[in-house]
Amino acid sequence: MNLPNSLTLIRIFLVPLLVVVLLTKFDGAVIFGIGKELVGAAIFGVAALTDWLDGYLARRRQQVTTFGQLMDPLADKLLITAALVSLVQMELAPAWMVAVILGRELGVTMLRSVAYSRGVTIPASPLGKAKMMSQVIAILLLILGRELLQGFFVLGQIALWVVVATALVSAADYYWRFTQLSSHDQVSDFEAARERATRRRVAGEEPTDEAAEPAGRRVASRT
Repeated sequence: MNLPNSLTLIRIFLVPLLVVVLLTKFDGAVIFGIGKELVGAAIFGVAALTDWLDGYLARRRQQVTTFGQLMDPLADKLLITAALVSLVQMELAPAWMVAVILGRELGVTMLRSVAYSRGVTIPASPLGKAKMMSQVIAILLLILGRELLQGFFVLGQIALWVVVATALVSAADYYWRFTQLSSHDQVSDFEAARERATRRRVAGEEPTDEAAEPAGRRVASRT
């Protein structure tokens, strides 16, 4: 188990801890003398930081593994989903907005899976990267703005609207590219195209991870 993969596992392990801290009612909402919102924001911030750090280290150390390719995008989705659902429970985020964001995640994942089964890779979208960044900012602002800094809550609401807008636009972009690539002549030979895509993926020639694509670490998709 190399260091980048260890960081990915740490991010997964932090997910239930984040939910427990945010949703458990502590006496005076204090944990070890520190407000639970601050503790929750710190846990989420550390988890989000490992997302960038594991990709950086994997690129620098040339430690790309199949485990990392599969688990990194899964860890990201678990973290964001857990945080957003917790915010709904805490009445800090509207349920319909979270439903739109998570529905987009599911829809794009399905599109990319279907495209890959046809031997086609849908490249990462800059809008997807912007969505991921705005998600992290919105979640941190909303958590901190609940009790500590009220001004952050307003900024968090604005950031959440940005997330919804980028989620919808990027979903439409992915669907348009899916229809274009699916009708391309390259996918007429289904099995041959899929074998070519598999060989390219193993060789690391076509990274598709939105957040890690510049780093060249991942092949599995994170949207």
